[in-house]
Amino acid sequence: MNYAGGNYDVIVIGAGHAGCEAALASARMGCETMLLTINLDMVAFMPCNPSIGGPAKGHVVREIDALGGEMGRNIDKTYIQMRMLNTGKGPAVHALRAQADKFSYQHMMKETIERTDHLTLRQGMVEQLIVEDGSCVGVITKTGAEYRAKAVVLTTGTYLRGKVIMGELMYESGPNNQQPSVKLSEHLRELGLQLVRFKTGTPPRVHKDTIDFSKTEIQPGDAEPKFFSYETKEGPESEQLPCWLTYTSGETHQIISDNLHRAPMFSGAIEGTGPRYCPSIEDKIVRFSDKPKHQIFLEPEGRNTSEYYVQGLSTSMPEDVQLNILRSIPGLEKVEMMRTGYAIEYDAVVPTQLWPSLETKLIKGLFTAGQINGTSGYEEAAGQGIMAGINAARKVQEKEPVILERSQGYIGVLIDDLVTKGTSEPYRLLTSRAEYRLLLRHDNADLRLTPIGYDIGLIPQERYDRFVDKKERVEAEIKRLAEVKVKPDERVQAILDEAGTAMITQGTDVLSLLRRPEVTYEHVDKLLEEPSGLTDEMKEQVEIQVKYSGYIEKQLLQVERLRKMEKKRIPEDIEYHEVHGLANEAKQRLSEIRPISIGQASRISGVTPADISILLVYLEHYNRVTAARG
Repeated sequence: MNYAGGNYDVIVIGAGHAGCEAALASARMGCETMLLTINLDMVAFMPCNPSIGGPAKGHVVREIDALGGEMGRNIDKTYIQMRMLNTGKGPAVHALRAQADKFSYQHMMKETIERTDHLTLRQGMVEQLIVEDGSCVGVITKTGAEYRAKAVVLTTGTYLRGKVIMGELMYESGPNNQQPSVKLSEHLRELGLQLVRFKTGTPPRVHKDTIDFSKTEIQPGDAEPKFFSYETKEGPESEQLPCWLTYTSGETHQIISDNLHRAPMFSGAIEGTGPRYCPSIEDKIVRFSDKPKHQIFLEPEGRNTSEYYVQGLSTSMPEDVQLNILRSIPGLEKVEMMRTGYAIEYDAVVPTQLWPSLETKLIKGLFTAGQINGTSGYEEAAGQGIMAGINAARKVQEKEPVILERSQGYIGVLIDDLVTKGTSEPYRLLTSRAEYRLLLRHDNADLRLTPIGYDIGLIPQERYDRFVDKKERVEAEIKRLAEVKVKPDERVQAILDEAGTAMITQGTDVLSLLRRPEVTYEHVDKLLEEPSGLTDEMKEQVEIQVKYSGYIEKQLLQVERLRKMEKKRIPEDIEYHEVHGLANEAKQRLSEIRPISIGQASRISGVTPADISILLVYLEHYNRVTAARG
């Protein structure tokens, strides 16, 4: 055994999107941290879609930034297109999406990691964990190097026993022909962790010069882009690059139908369960056979490459079929394929084996985050990564874990769903999964989470002071609007007429006028004799808080009622099989999940309201007996 490895507080295994956030969070909280990855050239690599954000996912990136994470800052430095989606709908579903220069994104993240104090980046393949007395205390690499730590975070993505599948061709591989991690997967099983087999896929990449863009529709970025990070004031100086929209054709669907016998998905070659919300093109054609066409987006992979990503055409068909499919799509009739699409199968940890802190229940000090927990997407991975890094560091510092509630963030929804309900397929975060969507908006992630980031040491004082100033100025402005009245004079009526709203017949406070759907803060600025001097970000916050105050208050009341359930903690040592009256299924599910609160217990599949009532009575008796014992 090679003992020359070294000692650290926290070791993070894997430098994908989860690993980068975990390692940066741990190091920034003062823990000596090592980030170990199979290949240093693949740090923060985007093996699939070269983009960040979108519905729910964009919210997560804002939350990562509000906590003090890196993904938002990194994409703001390296985007080639920025676009706000769903602007025709309410603020709860506004979502920012950026097209990334995937190579710049990688290099910038690697540079950030290399320059971070307390953080060591090293190449090495971990094959074994060191477990002593039920705690993970280190790792052993393929070369025999042994590294010791007080906590270990596993963020291995799709590398665990990875297998690439393309038609009849199958071979062991991680994404993009990287080495898979086979021995670590076997070792996790030996330790007693339950694994499941999942599948994901990626589309072919094509050469820009062989696309006929005249047959496609241009999809430009926003003229005035917004940013993911609250710290970003301006983006790259370079001009934004457009994406392009086309559609599959009847010929496309016929080619796929004629070759289904060669599709691994339908021939039985693929064992793993694929993502429902990001299906392959062959799956779409079979499941939605009545649809005459499907959207295909052509997306540049970077400023200095001719590769274009064919979004919507994820496939594991044989190479010759893939080329025929591509050339049946308008604009791609003469296209040259630079990389073939493929499916990849991999092992994932059943996430109900985790506490809400993302520490495994079986092995103390071992945390898991990202696709190893059964999720899909860079953003879901990064959201788990920052929380696992925070909680690994806090374990080392002998502090309580940070657990976000469902009402505090999409990250809270994501983790609670995983550890409480588990997942039978690669989990994708959707806005519909959050019951408090109006509270978890894109615009207010800082108001929800920056105080937490500051308390745990990830938000520096200067940034926190700016945040407090913004919060106070927004509150003061709402108060001012309630106090300032305008008269129904000619100037005021003209502004109201311009807004397309009803005239006033008597003096009216400006707050009441802003509540009207037609009136914007721009109109308020004209109505006020003294301009507010607020930034655009502050004005947006004032307008949303005023217009949606009634709905927001209702959701806050719901949160408060449910918070009482979350505060009713369940002791770890409860034996559910001894609780008389609980249904057998409830006993089994509660014993498996071991919820930390009544609130979490109520969300477990198979646990009924009647079971919760019985559990509450039992807990009252249990607490009385425990108190009497002293």
